[in-house]
Amino acid sequence: MSAFTLVVQIQVKPECVDAFCAATLINACASRREPGILRFDLLRQQDAADRFLLVEEFRDPEAQQQHRETPHYSVWRDTVALMMATPRIPLKYDRLEPA
Repeated sequence: MSAFTLVVQIQVKPECVDAFCAATLINACASRREPGILRFDLLRQQDAADRFLLVEEFRDPEAQQQHRETPHYSVWRDTVALMMATPRIPLKYDRLEPA
C-alpha cells in the first residue's frame, strides 16, 4: 500500500482552544521529524475558532502505526482527551493527483 492522507476533524471546548493549540503544535513539530510522515498540518476553521483539522500524510500504514507508538503522540492524545467537545473524526484518503 502506498502513501495516504489522514484528515482528522476536531472540535474542542471553547475554553480549551489555547491549550489544545499549544499541545498540538508540540506534537506536530515532533511528528514532522518522523521518517514515515510526509506532511503534518494543523488547520483552524476561519469561522469557528474551536474547530480544527489535522492533515497527516504517511508513507504507508506501518508509518501511521509507528507514529501512534511515539511518546509525543501518546502525550498529545492523553493531554487533549478532555479538551474535546466531540469525538475526533478520522478520515483516510488515497492520493490520486499528483501521482
